[in-house]
Amino acid sequence: MRAVIVRHGNTFEPGDPPRRIGARTDLSLVESGKAQAAALAACFAETEFHRCLVSPLRRTRETAAIIAPNLPLEKAPWLCEIDHGPDEGATEAAVQARLGTEALASWEKYAAPPPGWVVDAPARIAAWRSFFAEARGTILLVTSNGAARFALAALRLPPARLRTGAYGEIISGRVTAWDVRP
Repeated sequence: MRAVIVRHGNTFEPGDPPRRIGARTDLSLVESGKAQAAALAACFAETEFHRCLVSPLRRTRETAAIIAPNLPLEKAPWLCEIDHGPDEGATEAAVQARLGTEALASWEKYAAPPPGWVVDAPARIAAWRSFFAEARGTILLVTSNGAARFALAALRLPPARLRTGAYGEIISGRVTAWDVRP
């Protein structure tokens, strides 16, 4: 089994203030995000995907449709972005002011959700483990950073960030690439 895990393309233009956008905010890709998806499509042009799983969010569906335009998109709720609670839509500066750098560092390093964020980590890890156990063939999964990090946790690896427009690859339970931008 080969899983290509893609984080959706940009939803903000350069110069826009970075914000925490999670499960409750359904944004479309901006032009730079569409360009990132096109770069991913070129990167995987010779790859024959057997399935394409996406989160229910528009940004993941749009990214997937550019990468694999001939595949049906299968919505998988466990791929949905996390809920940032009171920080949904807030600027990164406001989130840091509310939570502090330690809480955010703990999220980045250990996937330990800060106070107020809604993250069922055990359920996310279980969903990824189930996927890895049952999946066959080459599968494209388009998701968000908050969900992708649990793929690594399911393999008993430390979480790692997946930047917008980047991908990771897991072949037969082994990470062969992570956070690669074409």
